[in-house]
Amino acid sequence: MLEVLGEPLAIVLIGLTGGLVLGLAARLAGFCTLGMIEDVHYGENTGRVYLWLAALGIAIFLNHALHHLGYLDLGRVVYLQNSYTIAGAMIGGLIFGYGMAQAGNCGFTALARFGGGDLRAMVIALVMGVAALIALSGILAPLRVLFFDATPAHGTPTSLAFLAGDLVAPSVLGMALGLTVFLIALVKTPKARLLRNTFWGMAVGGAVTWGFFGTYWVGQNGWQAWPVVSQTFAASIGETIHYAMFSSGLAAKFGIGSVIGVISGGFLGSLIKGGFRWEACEDPRELKRQLFGAVLMGFGAVLAAGCSIGQGLSAMSSLSITAPLVAAAIWLGAWVGLRQLILGFEAES
Repeated sequence: MLEVLGEPLAIVLIGLTGGLVLGLAARLAGFCTLGMIEDVHYGENTGRVYLWLAALGIAIFLNHALHHLGYLDLGRVVYLQNSYTIAGAMIGGLIFGYGMAQAGNCGFTALARFGGGDLRAMVIALVMGVAALIALSGILAPLRVLFFDATPAHGTPTSLAFLAGDLVAPSVLGMALGLTVFLIALVKTPKARLLRNTFWGMAVGGAVTWGFFGTYWVGQNGWQAWPVVSQTFAASIGETIHYAMFSSGLAAKFGIGSVIGVISGGFLGSLIKGGFRWEACEDPRELKRQLFGAVLMGFGAVLAAGCSIGQGLSAMSSLSITAPLVAAAIWLGAWVGLRQLILGFEAES
């Protein structure tokens, strides 16, 4: 297959198919980080939390099952090959979460909403992607490297499962943990949402594992060294913009396929629900707040080495040491941002 497609196209297609599933999940199942947090604190609804946990549990289980069978080397996953600063994880997560609340979307959801015709979401995604590139490789990169640089991990991969390897095999621990999380999520899910959460949880978790497995497989069977990655939506948006402008001198990457896939999934999902329509921002103050949030998300995601999907699902499913810290910081930052907005609206009324 690689002889026909070529390695870069195969990598892009792997990202695209996984992103397509995520885009459909956003539109058809309401899979959204900010929506989940808002539901818990202000909607008294935990349905989306258990959808997220179901997806996470499946991804953890599948990742470690493939590792156990020899089809995936988790030690080569990018999140486990580097040591990230605790300060970067916490500060970046807080900034991202607060920015997500201000923007009203994370990068992933913005892409899915853009696929459904929301031009405001398109602007949010574009600004976030540019901000991420500025922090990753632009004028702010030296400051990031000076204070929050990631260093290569030596020896044991930076995974909770691998650190416990002296007590139990990492793959066994990961499979047991993943299955436990998935079953707890199903038991706690309201009956009205059980079938939907089970299906979409398995679909989203499978899409995350598909990214790791696919990029590992291409690296093992091709001639080039490809990083073992999965879905994340911060730098990948910036890379897509960069590739669209300078593609003649660049190789396509996994993240570019992911971005296109989520937009496509959002478009298809909106057609299935009969909800595709063009939307634009009518309030300049709202747009200003959303752009500010998009900038914060771009900067925060780079400091934290991932967004709500990149750290909250992809890195977490590999049991990265810093992923729980980033996820908790994103939640806290989003809660602060939502609380500020809601109190502000109450004060005006």
